[in-house]
Amino acid sequence: MSSHWTTLVDASTLAASLGAPHLRIVDCRFRLAVAGASDGDGESAWRERHIPGAVYAHLERDLSGPRAPGLGRHPWPAANAFAATLSRLGIEPDMQVVAYDDSDGAFAARLWWLLRSFGHQNVAVLDGGWTAWRALELPVETTVSQVAAAPLIAGDFDATRLLRDAEAVQRHLDAGGLLIDARAGARFRGEVEPLDPRAGHVPGARNRPYADNLDGGHFKSADRLASEFDALLGAHAPTDVAVMCGSGVTACHHLLAMAHARRDGAKLYAPSWSGWVDDLGREVAVGEA
Repeated sequence: MSSHWTTLVDASTLAASLGAPHLRIVDCRFRLAVAGASDGDGESAWRERHIPGAVYAHLERDLSGPRAPGLGRHPWPAANAFAATLSRLGIEPDMQVVAYDDSDGAFAARLWWLLRSFGHQNVAVLDGGWTAWRALELPVETTVSQVAAAPLIAGDFDATRLLRDAEAVQRHLDAGGLLIDARAGARFRGEVEPLDPRAGHVPGARNRPYADNLDGGHFKSADRLASEFDALLGAHAPTDVAVMCGSGVTACHHLLAMAHARRDGAKLYAPSWSGWVDDLGREVAVGEA
C-alpha cells in the first residue's frame, strides 16, 4: 500500500491492498427498524460474509453514546468509550482504516468522521461499499477472525468540529453561519416525520439531501461535488458551515463529500433534529427554507 487514503477508496484499489500491514477494514453495515432501533441485520450480514479481515462496528453500540435529553437518537460517544472501541477493533494510530456499509456510505461516513474528529487522518470510506465489492466479484470471507486488541490510547475529540447542543447551533446561525440539513426534502419541509416527535426543520437551515452526493451508488467526482457545494455555500467558507440530519449520522455523508471536494472544515451538529425537538417548546419551521 503505497499511499494514504483520507476520503474515498475504490473497490479495486482496496482489493489490491488486502493483507497489507497496518490496514484495518471496518464493516459498518446496519439497518434501522421502527423508531430508529436496529434490527440486527447488519451485524448478521457481516458474520455471514464480509471483506476479508473486516471487523464490525455497530452504529448504536460502538459509534454512539448513551441517550440522554437533548443528545438525539445517536448521541456522540464519550472520548474514553470511543477509545475503548478502537482498542477492541484493533485500530492503532498509524493504521490505514477503510470503512464500508451496504447502503450509500452514510454509516461508514459516521465512523470516518468520528476517527477524523479523534485525530486519525488515514481513514477512508469504500466508494460504493459492499455492493461495489460484490459487483466486481472480489474476495469475501465467511468466518469471523479475532483481532488482537490495540493498546488503549488516551485521546479526545476536536471540539471545533462539533456543535454539541441547540444553543451552539443558534449561536452559529446568529453569527451568520450556514446550517445544512441532510434529510430528505419531505422531512425537511415537515410533510412527513417517521421518527421524531415533531416535523419540520431548524429555522434558518438549508436543505441538501445527502443522496445528492451520489450518482449511481458512487460519490460524484470531486470537481462536481465542489461545484455543487460552492453553489450552496455562496459566500460562506466551509469553516462557516455546520451540517445536521435526523440524528447526526447521514450528515457525516456531507462532511465526507465536502472533504473529498476539497471543501473541508465544516462542523457537525451532533444531536441534529432529534436533539433539537427534544424541547417541545423550541421553534421549528416548515416548508422550503
